[in-house]
Amino acid sequence: QASQEELKGAYRRLCMLYHPDKHRDPELKAQAERLFNLVHQAYEVLSDPQTRAIYDIYGRRGLEMEGWEVVERKRTPAEIREEFERLQREREERRLQQRTNPKGTISVGIDATDLFDRYDEEYEDVPGSSFPQIEINKMQISQSIEAPLTATDTAILSGNLSTQNGNGGGSINLALRRVTSAKGWGEMEFGAGDLQGPLFGLKIFRNLTPRCFVTTNCALQFSSRGIRPGLTTVLARNLDKNTMGYLQWRWGIQSAMNTSIVRDTKTSHFTVALQLGIPHSFMMVSYQHKFQDEDQTRVKGSLKAGFFGTIVEYGAERKISRHSILGATVSVGVPQGVSLKIKLNRASQTYFFPVHLTDQLLPSAVFYATVGPLVIYFAMHRLIIKPYLRAQKERELEKQRESTASDILQKKQEAEAAVRLMQESVRRIIEAEEARMGLIVVNAWYGKFVNDNSRKNEKVKVIDVTVPLQCLVKDSKLILTEASKAGLPGFYDPCVGEEKNLKVLYQFRGVLHQVMSADNEALRIPKQ
Repeated sequence: QASQEELKGAYRRLCMLYHPDKHRDPELKAQAERLFNLVHQAYEVLSDPQTRAIYDIYGRRGLEMEGWEVVERKRTPAEIREEFERLQREREERRLQQRTNPKGTISVGIDATDLFDRYDEEYEDVPGSSFPQIEINKMQISQSIEAPLTATDTAILSGNLSTQNGNGGGSINLALRRVTSAKGWGEMEFGAGDLQGPLFGLKIFRNLTPRCFVTTNCALQFSSRGIRPGLTTVLARNLDKNTMGYLQWRWGIQSAMNTSIVRDTKTSHFTVALQLGIPHSFMMVSYQHKFQDEDQTRVKGSLKAGFFGTIVEYGAERKISRHSILGATVSVGVPQGVSLKIKLNRASQTYFFPVHLTDQLLPSAVFYATVGPLVIYFAMHRLIIKPYLRAQKERELEKQRESTASDILQKKQEAEAAVRLMQESVRRIIEAEEARMGLIVVNAWYGKFVNDNSRKNEKVKVIDVTVPLQCLVKDSKLILTEASKAGLPGFYDPCVGEEKNLKVLYQFRGVLHQVMSADNEALRIPKQ
């Protein structure tokens, strides 16, 4: 947000600080010349409205991007942003040609009813009957890949295999999708399988207004019994910023009418739905709370009641690594019984394990389904996941340090040179501040501080930034903006990839004060 006058003032001040003619020592003169050139390059970028707009929005990567040489000079920041996004889209389209975006799901159904619905008299004469039998009774595997043909056309190939109690089958589908405009797209689908005959489908999506869209899906299923047509239409509308309303009508296979309202905010997700249909009619209410922690923890609960009975579900999910989310849900219903559903999302792959525990409503089954996964999760998190993530983070940090070692060494040398060049200016600033009882930086450190006892074995990594911070004092004020302090004159990054803070001990009006500021946090001292 700096004005041109502020930029010129800062440029003049740094030029006076680093001007080569002010230093007679050959080494200091060479260092001053290098820093002077860096300051000049920065001013060249920021004094030009076009390059400044690019830098303000996209940083150095924006300046280095190919294609800017053809951009007209008299463009507003908004037009420059559009141009950058266009160049990025072209680059993304080239990447798309090499990307298949695979998605897959593996579901393994487990029958563990022998743990709770056990009748001892039936097993008295059976060898090994003292051990309950747990078996896999169904499996399903599905996979899909996308192949971009052009900027608007995409082919999607998907397959499905399933088996249950010794019987199974599979199907394969090919869909061709075309984006017709910014308002809609259409898709044709062809499918075949060994359990069902050929399938032909057509799907259309259209934005009716900026807040309303409609989706229509027509399908023809060919089988030995004849042709079975189906039609599904969904009308959706934004009721407000966070709320969507849906109306669905399905005719043909399992005809039904459904209406639902979904409210999704930063901290919660709420759904209420009502369906009237053949063979199922039901009402469902669900709520999910999103905790604002780094593990993205969520707890959820739902109630579903209809002609099939009543089901209550509750569960939680949590991020266990950068690309993995683990969740568990307990389902208690009449007449369904008690089930435990475990789900692991790993990137674009989903692994689902529904475990059927009992056909009856047994408190013991509900208790073990609730407590068991929690105990196992916390034990695994403490003994396996946490040590693995810690070791992975250390490896990544070490790799990052190695890749940036030469750059950091250069930044360190520049910072040390800048500090030596600042000495005379800092001496004059301190004399002026002492005369007016103003702001004097007694000590300042920047880097990784360890204040928590649980981290006492970690190494403190800080650098002394007293001189460069005092050099930034103007009219008894020190103002730092919301940006990494590693880029300030006389600073460098002492611990790449780790959390950093700035700790300042300063004197103002003859009284000592201390302040701690996060790396990207704005700082203004003296504090009011």
